[in-house]
Amino acid sequence: MPVGVIDVGSNTVRLKVAQGTEELVSVREMLRLGAEVEEHGLIAPAKLAETSKVVRRFSDIARASGATELEVLITSPGRQAENGDELLAALARAGNCDARILTAAEEGLLAFNGALSAASSPSGRLVAVVDVGGGSAQVVVGSRRQGLLWTRSIDIGSQRLTSRLLGGDPPGTEAITAAQAEVERYLEDFDAPEPRTTLAVGGSARALRRLAGNRLGRDELAAVVYLLATTSSEELIAKHGVDPDRVRTMAAGAVILAELQRRLGTSLKVVRAGLREGALLELAERREAA
Repeated sequence: MPVGVIDVGSNTVRLKVAQGTEELVSVREMLRLGAEVEEHGLIAPAKLAETSKVVRRFSDIARASGATELEVLITSPGRQAENGDELLAALARAGNCDARILTAAEEGLLAFNGALSAASSPSGRLVAVVDVGGGSAQVVVGSRRQGLLWTRSIDIGSQRLTSRLLGGDPPGTEAITAAQAEVERYLEDFDAPEPRTTLAVGGSARALRRLAGNRLGRDELAAVVYLLATTSSEELIAKHGVDPDRVRTMAAGAVILAELQRRLGTSLKVVRAGLREGALLELAERREAA
């Protein structure tokens, strides 16, 4: 039977419903909760009401599509907002289903399992999964055979970095240099084991794929960072087909991914499956075990 997950992130709220490996529904709404948290430290009543309305609508869509199990997962907005518990309670009521704020480790593990479900790699190969979201970034290293071996959450994401340092349009090379220094500060003690393969999931990686392709190496990322630093949003949308909802945070996402790629030492292969796919697998397994 179909299962569904509503993923409440710093940039978007997304619904995915699947039956086995078949995707039945995939919709999103751009709410930018992370920008609100970065500016005010909490989620104001009007934004809480707006988010609840979206979750209620998405839960109706999920049930209309036959979803027998539905869960709301809240990522960095729930962890970073002063009123994260209030957000959790409001969305549980709106969805009329279980809701939880994921820890950074849980978020990374779901992204890891989701990415591996869509990628072909030998069971013993060491794989890193990088998920740059709006409010934070997760890096997990492990293998199919051994599972998760190392994990790290970096408390900076594309929305937060944009709000702090990359508000210009275009942001310019000086702002990019400052953003790179900010990300380096968060990665001072980054000591991940070197993987054979690195998979990039999440909205930032998918948005960059349109500009640079499925494999993001050092040269590709350097070129796309420069392009985003020096090209206006209007031109990126008109000439390069960039998603208007994503364009303002793409430079920040590219900076974070480039710094992570440099430390991991392998090109990033962009894959579509990630947190939501991992969550759907977990939901299906939980239902079967019940």
